Amino acid sequence: MAEHSASKTAAFELFVATRGTAMLRTAVFLAGDPHTGEDLLQDVLLRAYRHWRRVDDPDAYVRRALVNAAASRRRQRRFREDPLDTATAPIPDSAPDGTDTLSNRDLLFTALRQLPPRQRAVIVLRYFDDLSETQIATAVGCTPGSVKTHAARGLARLRTVLGPENTPVERSSAHD
Repeated sequence: MAEHSASKTAAFELFVATRGTAMLRTAVFLAGDPHTGEDLLQDVLLRAYRHWRRVDDPDAYVRRALVNAAASRRRQRRFREDPLDTATAPIPDSAPDGTDTLSNRDLLFTALRQLPPRQRAVIVLRYFDDLSETQIATAVGCTPGSVKTHAARGLARLRTVLGPENTPVERSSAHD
């Protein structure tokens, strides 16, 4: 039993070492900010470790768990918090010191937080994780056709919130 547990631990540690950074990026975009994303990933990895022996595809398993946990946190937060107005001031045209990158990232997080959980998950998995429609459908728990619909609606909402000149993804959705 101890040997099996050591093997499970080694496999889990290898997964975290090789895929942890990519999963953290996904968690941050799903959560809408770096701190909540780190907490989200940590919670998911703790739960995933308990079932690691039965996990066939660790990437898909953790990704699906992240999507579900992010949606669950958003629902819980809606009942616990009275959200503040998230309107942002326009970004100045000149910011040569690198603050424009931070401002743009904050603007993107603010826009992503305004999307419903499934639209946000589809946008993040498609354009930041570069997954196929089939992989996204598996992670989100819907059909590939629904993935296309969520992507189109999510991009339309991002364009409305950010303006077409600030939308961080290409207009083309031909990915598969």
